[in-house]
Amino acid sequence: MPEAQDPTARLSPRSPAPPEAWQPARRLAEHIIKPIERFLHIQAASGIVLLVAAVAALVWANSPWGHLYERLWQAPVSIGVGSFTFTHSIRFLINDGLMVVFFFVVGLEIRREIHEGELSEPRRAALPVAAALGGMVMPAVIYLLLNPERPARDGWAVPMATDIAFAVGVLALLGRRVPASIRVLLLAVAIIDDIGAIVVIALFYSTGVVWAGLALAGGGVALVVVLQRIGVRLPLAYVPPGAIIWAGMLWGGIHPTIAGVVLGLLTPVRPWFGAHGFLSAAQAAIERVRGQVDRGHDARELIAPLADLGEARREALSPVVRIEAALHAWVAFGVMPLFALANAGVNVRDVNLGGPDSTSLLLGIVAGLVIGKPVGILLASVAAIRLGIATLPAGVTWTGVTLVGCVAGIGFTMAIFVAGLAFPDAGHLGVATLGVLAASAVAAVVGLVVGRLLLRPTRVD
Repeated sequence: MPEAQDPTARLSPRSPAPPEAWQPARRLAEHIIKPIERFLHIQAASGIVLLVAAVAALVWANSPWGHLYERLWQAPVSIGVGSFTFTHSIRFLINDGLMVVFFFVVGLEIRREIHEGELSEPRRAALPVAAALGGMVMPAVIYLLLNPERPARDGWAVPMATDIAFAVGVLALLGRRVPASIRVLLLAVAIIDDIGAIVVIALFYSTGVVWAGLALAGGGVALVVVLQRIGVRLPLAYVPPGAIIWAGMLWGGIHPTIAGVVLGLLTPVRPWFGAHGFLSAAQAAIERVRGQVDRGHDARELIAPLADLGEARREALSPVVRIEAALHAWVAFGVMPLFALANAGVNVRDVNLGGPDSTSLLLGIVAGLVIGKPVGILLASVAAIRLGIATLPAGVTWTGVTLVGCVAGIGFTMAIFVAGLAFPDAGHLGVATLGVLAASAVAAVVGLVVGRLLLRPTRVD
């Protein structure tokens, strides 16, 4: 007796909903989800969510329930196995744990840019490298001129950082006034800026080195290399060695978020199948599925060809591109807003601007970001072109370089992160965080004004 046909095998086209779904409930869910999906695809969306999180933190910290803000983030969390207990605050788990994912994505972006982006050719990379270096050095110099003595001097790296999400969001708000070439230049400058920030964190904001910890981290790196050499391509397989690198960095006195960067830089940049290999493998798998369907299949016989199809789909893209795309939304709409919520809540009543170095600290950060960033980027770009080591990319004018410098003054996420490393005491940290928030707001407004006044909308054919 022939095997009964699966009634769903002959559905063509497929049903608009899974068999177990209730249509009214599904339509209601679609009405709710579709506007959210449209919002998340807007370029400025991640910056808007980040801004909302920062404002919520400020409002909460200065509300009648402000005492609960700090109490929540300082609440201890313990993880224990046998006699081993790992206890840290919620803020530590966010700043030193979840932010590893943020830095991992940064490492992926750097790896991709070095392989095939703006940093892949010396001539193309010359201008963004020069601009980024100028945009890091000038803010630090301005800050140090205003804060030559410790402990305020320790925050010299705070105004060096640029927040990519906010900066790109401001450019997105300018719409067709900003050509794609300016966005590419900003991204390249911001990525190099991130490299500089990572180096600064590793060299200047880490505690005394414990060589045993670094040896453990090295063992994690070696394990990653071994897995790659034997051809392991599943991302989850690299979570345990990544955790080993993180633990080694933490034990070794290097800030553990650097583990994310290391893992990102080790991620392969070449696809296994590629586009042509995918077409070939997918066609073969589909033919096998078609043969099973025509013969009257047992559903279990579809597992192998569908697994091959899934592997072909996964390996059509390089791990760098695939993982970055998979994590981008989680970082932009999860990790970064949570970091802002946990760190941007400054109680202005507790900020003592009358302290001996509070005013200069605040002014150093604001002046470094708002003035130092655009001046440094513009001067370094002019010098690089005059010296003949760089040229302006097609479609980029000096007005565009100026705009990039203005929006690069939006420090926010990375600047607040560095401030937390530079100032362990709440007094200086509160002033520094307030300075970063104020400077980022001013830089965003200046960028919007400059873009509106100096750039004309491009014509859409």
